[in-house]
Amino acid sequence: MSTAEETRGGETEPWGEVTPDAARRLLVAAVEAFAERGYHATTTRDIAGRAGMSPAALYIHYKTKEELLHRISRIGHQRALDILRTAARGEGGAAERLADAVGSFVGWHAGRRTTARVVQYELDALGPEARAEIVALRRRCDAEVRGIIEDGVATGEFEVPDVKGTTLAVLSLCIDVARWFNVNGSRTPDEVGALYADLVLRMVGSKARGAGQR
Repeated sequence: MSTAEETRGGETEPWGEVTPDAARRLLVAAVEAFAERGYHATTTRDIAGRAGMSPAALYIHYKTKEELLHRISRIGHQRALDILRTAARGEGGAAERLADAVGSFVGWHAGRRTTARVVQYELDALGPEARAEIVALRRRCDAEVRGIIEDGVATGEFEVPDVKGTTLAVLSLCIDVARWFNVNGSRTPDEVGALYADLVLRMVGSKARGAGQR
């Protein structure tokens, strides 16, 4: 399945913020190449060939291979932040919001597994300035999840002696789904999301387990 065809609940990945069409095609080709071969083993010729374009055409839209990776990473991390922020600001108690955050975050990493692998695991290929921007987005993602857990501790819904460490464990658990999820497996992205939401509620000592079963 190509990056353009990856789905969660049947929704296609539009990359609608990337224009014009040639720039979008190059970005999708870069995601597929980086996921398959790794950033350092991929050449601009590889990317252009996958997009059905000449290497010279790539430089019209992206000055360097790193610029492509930076844009992929920025869009992906912003999407992840939007997912977590929406859940964190939703209605309901901490357990319900944490289940929603984990279920949606895991669903995205499963349904967009090719993109997610590049977004999450090619960070060190970026230069200092671009890397700093992405790290800042990651910290904001961390803050959204940590805030929900802190709310749950404050209200007595959760029993978490180490909020910072638990937040790291929760996010790591969610992100790693992109490594192993198989579209031909027995569970859909939404089903994996519901499973992980229940597991995380167990981790934080919530008595509201089952909130992630949607």
